[in-house]
Amino acid sequence: MKRVCIIPCGAKKIWDVHPEAGSQPANLVYLSPLHQRTKSYAQTFFSDWLIISAKHGFLKEDEIIHENYDVAFGTPHADQMTREALSEQFHEKHLTAYDELVILGGKKYRKVIDPLLLPHQTAIYPLAPYKGIGYMLQALKQAVETKVELPPHI
Repeated sequence: MKRVCIIPCGAKKIWDVHPEAGSQPANLVYLSPLHQRTKSYAQTFFSDWLIISAKHGFLKEDEIIHENYDVAFGTPHADQMTREALSEQFHEKHLTAYDELVILGGKKYRKVIDPLLLPHQTAIYPLAPYKGIGYMLQALKQAVETKVELPPHI
């Protein structure tokens, strides 16, 4: 079975700390604790992983982000990606080739990801049972330390 992990970007970005940073690869842009933990989890358990951003869509770690932004799913914003644009990226970046997509985000990502799935695909949300970011951070840390993946939650 072919799997990919999709992790959230995060509000805190490199330009919030280093305004002079200029263009950066996506892998270095996002600084929030949740992003850092989900990235560590993705790198521990998956050979393929992507970042999802409300402004840029599906990002590979080496894709360049040119400037700071504040756009989030679930909050209307002119710069938010449309479902059509996300669907185009889903196909262009070959996400259709995966059987299982493991999404390390909360409920709001279901509305974004689930409509993009093809019939052969399953989306898993292992952080869905956790009530609050503190519990999510703790669960991700423990999973990485023990090398035991979080149980699947559909």
